[in-house]
Amino acid sequence: MTGISSPDPLKFAFTVKSAPHAGRGGSHPLNLTPQQWQTWWTSPTSATQRALYIHLPFCRKRCSFCNFFENGSNPARISHYVDELSKQLYIASKTPFVQSGTFDTVYVGGGTPTDMQASEIAIIGEAIQAFPLAKDAEITLEGRINGFTHAKFNAALCSGFNRFSFGVQSFDTQVRLAAGRFDDRETLIERLQELSEHPSATIVADLIFGLPGQTMEIWQQDLQDVIQSGVHGVDLYQLIGLQGTRLSQQAEKKATNKQKQQTLAPAVDSQTRASMYAAGASLLESSNWQRLSSCHWRQDKRERSIYNSLAKSGIEILPFGAGAGGNIHGHGIMNARDLSHWHQAQSQATDTSIATDTLPSQVPGMIMSPNPSAALDSQFKAGLDSGVLALANFDTELVSHLMPLFSAWKTHGLVKISGKIMTQTLAGRFWNVNLQTGLFAYLKQNPFESCAIVAANKTP
Repeated sequence: MTGISSPDPLKFAFTVKSAPHAGRGGSHPLNLTPQQWQTWWTSPTSATQRALYIHLPFCRKRCSFCNFFENGSNPARISHYVDELSKQLYIASKTPFVQSGTFDTVYVGGGTPTDMQASEIAIIGEAIQAFPLAKDAEITLEGRINGFTHAKFNAALCSGFNRFSFGVQSFDTQVRLAAGRFDDRETLIERLQELSEHPSATIVADLIFGLPGQTMEIWQQDLQDVIQSGVHGVDLYQLIGLQGTRLSQQAEKKATNKQKQQTLAPAVDSQTRASMYAAGASLLESSNWQRLSSCHWRQDKRERSIYNSLAKSGIEILPFGAGAGGNIHGHGIMNARDLSHWHQAQSQATDTSIATDTLPSQVPGMIMSPNPSAALDSQFKAGLDSGVLALANFDTELVSHLMPLFSAWKTHGLVKISGKIMTQTLAGRFWNVNLQTGLFAYLKQNPFESCAIVAANKTP
């Protein structure tokens, strides 16, 4: 919860990053009937901000650090999926629920959405345009540089996409090869420079620090390369040891077979990753890049990172596609990943009394009850992720209730408190997810009864 006292909190306040994301319980699984599903799509939204998340669960290759690989990028399978997905988007776009409010941002993620053909990217883009979009809506296509041709870029631009997020991870050719990535350093830099010269499209790159074989020297060159590439924004993500990845499998083999130790790239420990984060923050900010969150910077104001920031604030997100997640009417939704089950749901009615041509199909997955503390938790997550928590936005009694935790963070060099503002130090930003997890654990052990209504009476 609090971290530990250390002369170097950046490296030693916690042992390791606790998880990719933080969250708190309070919901339980629900079985939604077809009638309830129909009510959802015929009732107006109560949300003031909304997003779409569209999932393309296909990749040509499984990267060493990824545990989300679902389906190989077979062209016929992608084409069939895009056809069914676009039909569902058009059906949903006409429902009273969708039409009752505008959408601020759209994110097409995966998987590798850029593995679609140019014509398929256009199909998805045009289906998105059927939704009531805000005038300046941010519409992101995620993917990789390899295979993202001029034809695909032009098809995306012409169909409404205005932001492109590429998983670079590292520019170093050898590190990329070991991680299962395509293309060498020179190819990446040249193509990113070319794309970034477009007068209006926003180009963003993701980098990962802590990859096997990625020394501090290589990481510093990665940072120089991303600046040289001309991209408008960059995410610096810490490598997390997720179960089910090729890296985790290698680590297990290393533990059981000493003879194979020399064939495995050395692990980058948490202290080195902390130094890498500090190096990244220092270089970007000294180069006049603006920090938007604990892990995201921009060098051009065209990069707004709307989806990422709003998603952390708990807005309504409509999910489409196998493996997509979001929330509708306050209910958390995670569509199941199994592609055959998703297709089966499109081809058969679950209840003949429901008109399936006027409602999107109810696909297999998990639906969770509304979390009574969701609004408050989202305020905390968004604030901590930005690096600044405005305590004045919360009930005075709640702040007093949390002050022992905040004071411990301050003592341990993770935050600074000045008046009604709590600002995270560099160490606090690096350990941001641990702070969020600690805050939720503190509230679980020390309940504050009026938490559920606090956020409703305050405007962040």
